Amino acid sequence: MPKAKTSRTKTGYTKADMEAVSDNPEWTKEDFARAKPFSEVFPELHASIKRSRGRPKVDNPKEAVTLRLPPDVVEKFKAAAGDEWRARMAKTLKQAKV
Repeated sequence: MPKAKTSRTKTGYTKADMEAVSDNPEWTKEDFARAKPFSEVFPELHASIKRSRGRPKVDNPKEAVTLRLPPDVVEKFKAAAGDEWRARMAKTLKQAKV
């Protein structure tokens, strides 16, 4: 069976060929010194495409705490609520009159 030809062949263009047809000249130190950030040149466009990172902020975020509890208390919550035992414990603590 003949070997299939791949499309990974070189185009045959040299660097000189590419420079001859390029309309983008090499940048000089002066060009870099004059350059401005995209956000300064196009502020409206930058604002329209800017994305925030991470999850959206919530009005009342939960706080992570470390709490040491007796094993029997944890087991009772796990037995009663299964995978949702932390939520049930939070609800119980919220309802407590402390």
